[in-house]
Amino acid sequence: MAAAYDSYLPWFDRPLPALLKAWDEAPRSNLLRAKLTEQIATLRTWDRRWAVNSIPTSLAVFWGEDIRRHTLADAKQAGIPVEEYIATRTTAAELLQSLATASDRLTADFGTWKTPWGEINRFQRLTGDGVATGKIAQPFNDAQPSIPVAFTSSLWGSLASFGARPYPGTKKWYGTSGNSFVAVVEFGDKVRAKAVTAGGESGHPTSPHFNDQATRYSTGDLRDVYFYPSDLKDHTARQYHPGS
Repeated sequence: MAAAYDSYLPWFDRPLPALLKAWDEAPRSNLLRAKLTEQIATLRTWDRRWAVNSIPTSLAVFWGEDIRRHTLADAKQAGIPVEEYIATRTTAAELLQSLATASDRLTADFGTWKTPWGEINRFQRLTGDGVATGKIAQPFNDAQPSIPVAFTSSLWGSLASFGARPYPGTKKWYGTSGNSFVAVVEFGDKVRAKAVTAGGESGHPTSPHFNDQATRYSTGDLRDVYFYPSDLKDHTARQYHPGS
């Protein structure tokens, strides 16, 4: 369970030091250097771990998305991972400009670049749209309730994966891919297991089980799996009897 929700984001191990070095070596007359003083200080002390209250996670992810977008094609042409390309072949000016762009985008969308990750990265389930077809067709609405999610896309190396982005009419990011089901199973004389499902087991909004696992899912609070009849004894709402 600890491994499944390890918050470390290894993707930033090489690109982030290159960004810090670019700022350190920029002349004091450089306008971007002056503009990014606080942002660099925030990233310099970051432990590279996601958390709902983490401002550097927001800044790093927005910067990572922007710099990847500008370097991915060149990295593929060079035949090397994009994070290696960013760390070794991207110019200091490009690295700093990308951070400025990410900072400006955060400010434009959320009022400040100092926005905690959990205010951006959200889980929301409003309707049962898409249940019949098996396709995700959820509407998202910033004005409706949603739940903060600490973990990020697997793109940044998070095993607890939550692929989120903004949708038409939203500023917040809503997840539609990643770990929709997580289970940890221990085999022995008896099977012991814990699990969680994104949202809930039911696709019907009126069901009490439509969204009852959402908070568990977003925090990694896995529930016990009732595997044996004795496990079910005090946890059964009703039983199915064939023919009735």
